Amino acid sequence: MNAIKPLGSTLRTLEWDDLPASVRAIPEGFDPLADGVLMKHQREVAAIQAAIVAVPKGRRTGITFGTMLDKTLVAAARKSAGGDNVYYIGDTKEKGLEAIGYCAKFARVIAQAQGQGVSGVEEFLFEDQDDSGKTRHITAYRIRFASGFQVCALSSRPANIRGLQGHVVIDEAAFHPDVQGVLDAATALLIWGGQITVISSHNGKANPFAQFCRDIEAGRYGADARVATVTFDDAVANGLYERVCFMKGTPPTVEGKQAWYTKIRNGYGVRKAAMREELDAIPRDGNGLCLPGVWIEQAMVLPPERVLRLALDEDFVRNSPPEREAWVADWIARHLDPALALLDPHERHVFCHDYARHRDFSSWGAMALGMGMRRRVPLCIEMHKVPYAQQKQITWHAIRRLPRRCGGAMDAGGNGEALAEETADEFGHTHVHQVKFSRAWYGTWMPKLVQGFEDGMLDIPADPNFAQDLRAIEEVDGIPMVAKVRRKDVKDPDLLRHGDSASMLALGWFATLNLGASIDFTPAPALPRGFDNLGAAGPDDEAEDYLGLVEPRATW
Repeated sequence: MNAIKPLGSTLRTLEWDDLPASVRAIPEGFDPLADGVLMKHQREVAAIQAAIVAVPKGRRTGITFGTMLDKTLVAAARKSAGGDNVYYIGDTKEKGLEAIGYCAKFARVIAQAQGQGVSGVEEFLFEDQDDSGKTRHITAYRIRFASGFQVCALSSRPANIRGLQGHVVIDEAAFHPDVQGVLDAATALLIWGGQITVISSHNGKANPFAQFCRDIEAGRYGADARVATVTFDDAVANGLYERVCFMKGTPPTVEGKQAWYTKIRNGYGVRKAAMREELDAIPRDGNGLCLPGVWIEQAMVLPPERVLRLALDEDFVRNSPPEREAWVADWIARHLDPALALLDPHERHVFCHDYARHRDFSSWGAMALGMGMRRRVPLCIEMHKVPYAQQKQITWHAIRRLPRRCGGAMDAGGNGEALAEETADEFGHTHVHQVKFSRAWYGTWMPKLVQGFEDGMLDIPADPNFAQDLRAIEEVDGIPMVAKVRRKDVKDPDLLRHGDSASMLALGWFATLNLGASIDFTPAPALPRGFDNLGAAGPDDEAEDYLGLVEPRATW
């Protein structure tokens, strides 16, 4: 077998200043053997004993740091205790230098604890020979332990990974020039034992690394292979912000954490697919762009005040049902009724509702049909943490008062199923469409909504959250749909949106193409003063006057 062999002696021993800034920033008193040094997700990944470990991760989650600490312990151990050589292969020379720098920091403390010697970081050459016999020299870095084993970081991918025996760590595998070649060669290492850890952010759904993870999850690599996904939010929930503050020497605060988290998320701007791939470990399909920003901006011609938002706190549900109903009735009178009064009585209207109860926004909208089937959204109600009974109270009040109501469509999946069914019972099952979102449904109806934006046939409120939600429409395997992403450890409801109004608009577009008979809302007339009921005549035959049975007089 052709192999990778060390060439000659050490070229030089690296000085501390030769190591990357990320390594030099580790505090002098850092103790890798102390409890709590690694965060929960780092410990969980390091504890996996499978022969093949794939770790799709969000950026800056500390997986390489935790893995190399664990591998330093492997190289420092005797063979009888499971010791072995460790090889690190990054996608760039800088990554290799960073990884060996971590090990150098760890090795000092470990060697002192064991009373053993350890070399500094040595730079030397590897002779890499491929299957055709061609050779090249690869710059490499290593640390040698008294156990007889070493940690070695290569500056570039060798042509013959099969020559490396022991524990092999392949970092940012999805970004190597020959991803499939790396994975194929790495799995061949298992012939002689050892462990392969493949770490990477995703680089598209079609990338071999993403397929590698799917194959492991499908059992194609057997029972001795594992996938451990680590997202940015996992790291945040496990104390990443607090670690960042520790490294910077600044005190962590709740406000600071929220601002830091928001800054990182907002740093991606409209590139939502890139954000999900790089932070949430969700590989993207293509560029994910369905609605260009110019289409969205051209549609935002209605006042932002047409969006009503009701966000309640956790304690609201502790009130008695009559108290909740009375409070919401007052909100309806002060906010919803004036908005309903602005609807054009001459236009046909449909309603649409994407239901949510706790973490997301429940989005209800009225969509009006104008001349030439132009759609307008003159009213939208967004509800956060609003109890089921009060969502029903609000939406039924609005539905009953829609001018020339022609039907509606409601999210009937999950928790929304009960409200959709009750609404259909109340207003008619042919009048209310109960929709369960699926790939097939999105494939049929979301392109029609996208086409409506392209043709300029939809007017929506100039609300920034609408724009944010519409940019969540992405192509997934060729089908435009709303990708739903959960975020942990975030309290601000504005950060919990998952394309709420985008799904609502899709339901509204569906409803406008599945119209029922028009139903008008006519308010019941109020009785004039002096009447107990219509059957009792008051002074001057006011009852007959009121019922139009005699000519009206100038005054009552």
